[in-house]
This record gives sequence, C-alpha cells and structure tokens, in this order.
Amino acid sequence: MRHISDDERRARLAGRHAVAPWSRVSDPVAATEALTVLHATEPATVYLSLAARVDDLTVADVDRALYDDRSLVKQLAMRRTLFVFPRDLLPAAWGSASARVAQQLAARLAKELESAGHAEDGHAWLDRARAAVVEALAADSARDGLTAQEVRERVPMLEEKLELAPGTKYAVTVYLAPRVLTQLAVEGTVVRGVNAGHWRISKPRWTLMADWLDDVPAPLEPGPGYAELVRRWLATFGPGTETDVVWWLGSTKTAVRRALADLEAVEVGLDGGGTGWVLPDDEALDGAAPVAEPWAALLPVLDPTVMGWKERAFYLGDHGPHLFDTNGNAGTTAWWDGRVVGCWVQDEAGVVEVRLMEPLPRAAKAALAVEAERLTAWLGGTRVGTVYPSVAMKAVDWTHP
Repeated sequence: MRHISDDERRARLAGRHAVAPWSRVSDPVAATEALTVLHATEPATVYLSLAARVDDLTVADVDRALYDDRSLVKQLAMRRTLFVFPRDLLPAAWGSASARVAQQLAARLAKELESAGHAEDGHAWLDRARAAVVEALAADSARDGLTAQEVRERVPMLEEKLELAPGTKYAVTVYLAPRVLTQLAVEGTVVRGVNAGHWRISKPRWTLMADWLDDVPAPLEPGPGYAELVRRWLATFGPGTETDVVWWLGSTKTAVRRALADLEAVEVGLDGGGTGWVLPDDEALDGAAPVAEPWAALLPVLDPTVMGWKERAFYLGDHGPHLFDTNGNAGTTAWWDGRVVGCWVQDEAGVVEVRLMEPLPRAAKAALAVEAERLTAWLGGTRVGTVYPSVAMKAVDWTHP
C-alpha cells in the first residue's frame, strides 16, 4: 500500500488549494474549483477565501461571477450548510446531498407546524406555501427577484410566526418565510440571487432557479450524485479518511462506501497508522511526493481548506480548541508551511494583525507580515465581523510567543 506522509499531505494542500502564493490562480471560478466548493455561511468568507487565492481580485470580480456570469451559484447542501458551487456541480448536489437535507428540513418544519397548531397536516401546509412563493416569484413584477420581506407581503400565509421550544430557555419565535424560502432553495427551486446589501451582509433577492440560470439541468440520481461530489473532494482534499468524507458530505457511511467503490478509489496509508483514500489516477500512486517551498497564508472564518477534513491533526496540531468553536466552526487562521500556526484579527482602523500560537523562525514571521499587508490593502479599511470568533480571536490581552 502506498504511504502518504503528513509532510506530503501538506505539500499537496499547498498546490491543490491554490493557497500558497506561488499556486494562486487567475479567477474566482478556478479558485472555487480548486476547493470543490466555497463555504458561504458568512457572506464575507466567499470574498476573503477567493482573495487569498487570486492576485489582484476585486469585489466586482466576485460579484460578476456570482450575479452576472452566474458561473458560481449559492446552494444549500452538505451538512445543511450554504456553499458556493461551480455551476456544473449543481446537478450532483441537487440529486444527493441537497436532496437529503431537503427531506430532513421538510419533515422537521411539518412537525413544528403541527406542534404549534398552525396546521393539522404540516406537509400539506408546506406544499401550499411552496406553490404560493413560486407563483409570487414568477410574476412579471418579480423579474429582479424579491427580498424575504417582499415575499411575505405577497404571500400572507408567510407573515405568520412559529414559536419553537416554548416554555424553555431555548424558546424563540421565527418568521415562516425564511424557513419556506430555505426549503425551496435546498430543493433547487429558488436561488439566492442578487445581493441587495454590502458584500459582508446577506440580503438576497430570491429568484426562481429557472429564471436565474438559462439552462437548468436535471438532478443526478443519488448514487452518481454522491460519487461526483466525492470525486471532486478526493481530487481536492485527498487523501482523506472515510471519517473525513462522511463528515464533509453530511451523509452515511453506506453512501460514502458506495461512492468510493463506484470511483474505484484506492486505499493509502497515513501517518499514525490510519487509512486514507485517493482517486485511481492520483499522481501520488506513482510514488512521487510533491515538494512545496515554505509558504504563508491568512484564511478567513470557515475557509474550505480549514474546514475540509474532520481529522485535522496533520495541519492543525493541538491548536483546535483555540481556533475552532465548540460546534466545529473555524475562526480565522494563519498558516506557515502547511500548518495552522495562529489566527488574525483587525484593529479599529482595519489593519490586519497576526496572532501566533507558537514560536516561528524569522522568515516565517516576515512572510506572514507580507500576507497581513496584502490583506489589509485588499480590505481597504473595511472591518469584517463574524458570529464565529474563536477563543484566540476574542482574546483581549494577547502575547506573542
């Protein structure tokens, strides 16, 4: 069995993820393809992940790919997470990961509607709401899409609110409109269209997918859909363990094992005695280990490189508790030579400051300083907040090693 060491995995990451300065790519689509998909839970992550991998990128370049060319499309999929997909990968997600999440969300919402007394048959209520929203978005006056508030105004049944966990400390009241719009979006019926807010803020104008894309392909069947998602993941993140793939895909071991078999994926040994998987045409099987010169990078909250694996020790070391929250969401990260060595924050003026979590050589600190200057210049004074700050990001008094 071919063995792939942690050093080799880090070298592969540097080149395949377009994250090392010497491996950057030319445009947003190429950068997204290098990562399979982009995390889009926080709108700013999309822009910052791309800026880390494309020289001279502008906000307008990203907006053009998302809203003009529509070569990149936002889609709820794996792990009930919002991602930005290359357009050609959408059918695979619609037929597999997104379909799985759609079924889960519909069942949950129907049950909540019934428990709250909004409907005797929650699924029937949801069917009516879906149809009403589609009708509203199909109107000529909605050609440019509708905000969630405008949808509520046109579909009165969505003005209602849903009380969740009443009488408990988790009690919360939510509008039904976002829940129904999310359901339609994960099903691929509607899409988060043009953003009506700043690039750091999500204020989408919801649009029918059939109007957003000039040609909407049919979803793949679940088996081929999962296989294609796993194929793209292995090409980007491989080698990865079965645990990694199951977690990333948000699916079952059965689905993952079938996909690996369909792809004729090859087992490889990993440091620590584990087993990973690569594609049958992966150059690693030729025995030539890539060599990457040392590199520095600053990546945003929830960046795909940071979030790509479940078993992260080979690049994260012991820093996880300081850089991830208790739900597994990654804060900002600072990288040196394929390993996470700290995080970054901004001061009141928007200047990027690197916070190291271990001693580094002078060359590493200098390279990270260059990346901090690059990111500061790209942000141009714009300060980016997050709902996922890590322990290291929140620390008031920080002492460098």
